Amino acid sequence: MPTDCISYQESNYFSKLIVDYLDKKTETQSLYHRFPSLENFKLQLEEKGNNFNPAHRNTLAAVLKEQYRSVNTSEATRQHIALLKEVNTFTITTGHQLNLFTGPLYFLYKIVSTINLAKELKAAYPGYNFVPVYWMATEDHDFEEINYFNFKNKKIKWNKESHGPVGRLSTEGLENVFDVFSKELGIGDHAEYLRQLFKNAYLKQDNLADATRFLANELFREQGLVIIDADNASLKKLFVPYLKKELLEQYAFGKVTETAGLLKSYTVQVNPREINLFYIEDNLRERIVFENGKYIVNTTSRTFTESELLTELESHPEKFSPNVIMRPLYQEVILPNLCYIGGGGELAYWFELKSLFEASNVTFPILLLRNSALIATVKQAQKADNLQLSWSDLFTRQGELVTAKTKAFSEFTIDFTEQKNHLSQQFKNLMDMANRTDASFYGAVKAQETKQVKGLENLEKRLLKAEKRQHEEKLRRITDLQNELFPNQSLQERFANFSEFYLEFGPALNDALLKQLKPLEQEFSVLVL
Repeated sequence: MPTDCISYQESNYFSKLIVDYLDKKTETQSLYHRFPSLENFKLQLEEKGNNFNPAHRNTLAAVLKEQYRSVNTSEATRQHIALLKEVNTFTITTGHQLNLFTGPLYFLYKIVSTINLAKELKAAYPGYNFVPVYWMATEDHDFEEINYFNFKNKKIKWNKESHGPVGRLSTEGLENVFDVFSKELGIGDHAEYLRQLFKNAYLKQDNLADATRFLANELFREQGLVIIDADNASLKKLFVPYLKKELLEQYAFGKVTETAGLLKSYTVQVNPREINLFYIEDNLRERIVFENGKYIVNTTSRTFTESELLTELESHPEKFSPNVIMRPLYQEVILPNLCYIGGGGELAYWFELKSLFEASNVTFPILLLRNSALIATVKQAQKADNLQLSWSDLFTRQGELVTAKTKAFSEFTIDFTEQKNHLSQQFKNLMDMANRTDASFYGAVKAQETKQVKGLENLEKRLLKAEKRQHEEKLRRITDLQNELFPNQSLQERFANFSEFYLEFGPALNDALLKQLKPLEQEFSVLVL
């Protein structure tokens, strides 16, 4: 079976909102600025160039240089950081939580999409520079979402308590996780590489932000990936005017609520609060609320008058953290960014933010759905061939797939539509007769039609059930293969960790992703390795 692609729309794994966006439906067009096409990036370049504060570039480059001070940085990454000072340099950005050992496989797909789009734009617009950026979600606090990864159907978990921003969390205690993972890896060069990668990332770095930076840099430094930790006083200082506006005017709530109204036919991803900011310290991350004329750090005894809070903001901007509503604005204020690449859920909340960006006079980025991929072995592809399965078949929900293949394997036509149509025509003639007599006869005819149609449907179901028994072995092989490729009948990329595939394929895994994922083609890729 050849390597293939499935459209996102036909994969059955994306929401109606995302499908309508990809189809450029009228209902979605007010939710975004420009659709991701090569031509539209030219307009985005011009607008962002005119609307980005050039003074931010030197601060950004200086902060990144400091953050990379103790990192084994590639020449490509060093050059990208230096180029950020230039007015003809722009970023392509993705973001992700600090999942243990990258978490789900799609972590790689996000970053590869970002790297490959930057390359594609450089080829199309050689007069500009394009820097791929991974924005670490260091200020998040949902530790339970990131403290584990799956390896060969085993959940490897870090048992620890966390109360503040996860990026500041000490890596102490990860020795136990390493011991468990190391035993699961087995032997061989690829196993040893993974063992050392985990050890160097998590046992030799002080906190989770440094560990994640080390890990992502090791995986993608040769491609010039730039990794940013925006939990930084100098970067927050650039965002102070917007933080002040949110504290004093609470303007995000109104703007986002206004845009969310346009999503009434879809599911709203996030809801804004009156103040969309947190107050953070190493072991604290709590909402800022305004009550009885004072600003309160929720669940604590800390209160501020307006003047006290503004003084705190000017003196310690690093203690003010944007929530999911304000974080995208922060990103676009400090980065000369053209495009944000994310999953369906991320794009769904970005769609709520356009009016907030307009009110802030910040250019709304192009929104691009990240690449998705299904990785299969040559052996699995051969199994699919032997079972007369296409990749489209394997993306079908399992119940529907089993029914469809049963009908395909059967020597009978397990579809009584023709018989039901014939029956319907016969009863149509009877109904014409019944309409000319009394109601009791009409009712009897109608009841008999319902009974006979139901009888045909039951016969159809019994024949299908009998044929499933007849082809039970072949159908079992089909479901076994689908379960291998779609664990828990979900997408492989949302469950499996990259280490499982690296163990088998080694560096060829990243090479294949970098070669085959095409971010602007917006198709679900199937990679046979």
